[in-house]
Amino acid sequence: MTTPSLFRHRNFSLLFGADTISQVGTQVSNLALPLVAVLALHASEFETGLLAAAQTAAFLLVGLPAGVWVDRMPRRRILVSADLVRAVLLASVPLAWWFGGLSLLQLYVVALGSGLATVFFDVAYQSYLPSLVGRDRLMDGNAKLEIVRNSAQIAGPAVGGGLIQLLTAPIAVVLDAVSFLGSALMLGRIDATEQVPDRSERRGLLKEIGEGLRYVASHRILRLIAASTALANFANGMMAAVEMIFLTRVVGLSPGAIGVLFSVVSVGGLTGAALVGPMSRRVGSARIIWLSIMVTTPFTALVPLTEPGWRISLFAIGAFVQSIGVVLYNVGQVTFRQSVTPERMLGRMNATMRFLVWGTLPLGGLAGGLLGEQFGARATLWVVVGITVLAVVPPVLSPLRTMRDLPPVPDPDGPGMEDQAAGEAAEVPLIGEAATGIPVTERPVPADDPASGPAPDPVSDGDPGPAPDGTSTRDDTGPRPGSAGDS
Repeated sequence: MTTPSLFRHRNFSLLFGADTISQVGTQVSNLALPLVAVLALHASEFETGLLAAAQTAAFLLVGLPAGVWVDRMPRRRILVSADLVRAVLLASVPLAWWFGGLSLLQLYVVALGSGLATVFFDVAYQSYLPSLVGRDRLMDGNAKLEIVRNSAQIAGPAVGGGLIQLLTAPIAVVLDAVSFLGSALMLGRIDATEQVPDRSERRGLLKEIGEGLRYVASHRILRLIAASTALANFANGMMAAVEMIFLTRVVGLSPGAIGVLFSVVSVGGLTGAALVGPMSRRVGSARIIWLSIMVTTPFTALVPLTEPGWRISLFAIGAFVQSIGVVLYNVGQVTFRQSVTPERMLGRMNATMRFLVWGTLPLGGLAGGLLGEQFGARATLWVVVGITVLAVVPPVLSPLRTMRDLPPVPDPDGPGMEDQAAGEAAEVPLIGEAATGIPVTERPVPADDPASGPAPDPVSDGDPGPAPDGTSTRDDTGPRPGSAGDS
């Protein structure tokens, strides 16, 4: 029997529509805010780096407690509230510009406030999807939503660049504010039933944050995915700090030309989203996670080779191919995380991963701004290439390379962290002690635990070897170069 299309699923269709409206407006704003700083306020490399850092600093500030609150509250309410907050903040930019009071300080405040709302929206959004469509359709749902995001990246920059050139960047931000209002209205019509834990089940903010950290830290593949995505997003933060300056001042492109260029690049993301189903069937839903970025990441070296004239195409080709790999990687690893995590832990798991992998974005923004001031935008982009290549190493060396497909869907009522309290602890690094210096506790995970899958071999240091048919017997697992982050 053929499974009905998710587009016939009323609540998913509303989520899909809300996401479409919001994503198109967001793409306009992604161009407009940095261009407001560069063109209207004449910001330096370091000042645009601060703006990039402000947009993502919230993942460090409230990333972990956000997961606890998402697990405690109705997720639809969080999504609607976050949209409304972002609409109000973005609307303040054109108003201040109209009255002659726009400043870099206000842009920093708007970026930081929007980032806080985005933290709650993103954690709630990824935690809401499994209850909306069912865990057996997560890959399909995530792939369709990636198509939305990448379609918006095709249309949004071209529309945004043209609007910025015709109407100025501050006025273009109005579209993003309106888009968030439209998204909130559609999300408000979703009528899916949510199971909200009783207040008596709460165990304190710090204890519940700790459960989320231990859940991710005790799962070897999640640790390696976090390490890879954190490195890629650090590079993304660096790129965000110098990208507009590189394209406007070094390459000499106009806002309209930048919009067209980004639209061309975003076709790669749409291509990747369309390839998710066929590729996951052909090479395996687990194997696609590491194979996609291993094949496409070397193309990022074309970006800093960009020059005026025909060599502008090098930027388009490099970022185009990389965006294909990023989308395949994101759909695979996000689906894995949603699949192996019990319902009551989804918010904390997603928040912990976001804290680890998006928390590097503001650090990368600051580093990119400083490097750009000292050595120039092109040299900084070469550093971005090197870090992005390093980000491929953890998943390639993980147990994923011996697996073909994702693990079976776990029992949603299976054991959570509170049921894993027994066992002898061993000290292991969260993402590697060399990187953080912070040891955390890893508890033994039983073979039937949903976090580990049905067999212990693939999460051990040893290679379980191929099955008789040459395939693996078992499988398990954040945005462009530096967009490989957990989307």
